[in-house]
Amino acid sequence: MAWLQWVEQSSIATAIRGSVWLYPSIEILHITGFVALAGAAAMFDLRLLGVSRQLAVDQISRFLLPVSRLSVLVVGPSGLALFVSDATALSVNPAFRVKLILLVCAALNAYAFHRWCFPGFMAWRMDRPAPLGARVAASTSLLLWTGVISCGRLIAYL
Repeated sequence: MAWLQWVEQSSIATAIRGSVWLYPSIEILHITGFVALAGAAAMFDLRLLGVSRQLAVDQISRFLLPVSRLSVLVVGPSGLALFVSDATALSVNPAFRVKLILLVCAALNAYAFHRWCFPGFMAWRMDRPAPLGARVAASTSLLLWTGVISCGRLIAYL
């Protein structure tokens, strides 16, 4: 895996590893971004599962979806920066590998929800449960994001 060594020897990776404050600052930014992303997803998912039915799905989505989209702009680059600083070790870490798989699954779940369930959300009534597909997507989302966060934390221990 020569490309992983090349990545680790890049000026960005060297600067991250060589600074007392840079790696922890990037990690804090990454965690904060994940809090916003997973928190917004969880609140939206819980609404789809029937929590706080007095909140209209369109209203809550107008607030939470931009939060999750913006947080992806924080999580992506910060995660990449953390990866390049220790690419060789992370590439063989089982928790990191599972985290990436779960991230892809979470992205596919979100895509499927927005492609097939979300376009009809205006027809959902607040006094009735969300359609079955939306509830399945919400439950799946909660499980996947819990897994992503858990694996992210386990990276340090495996």
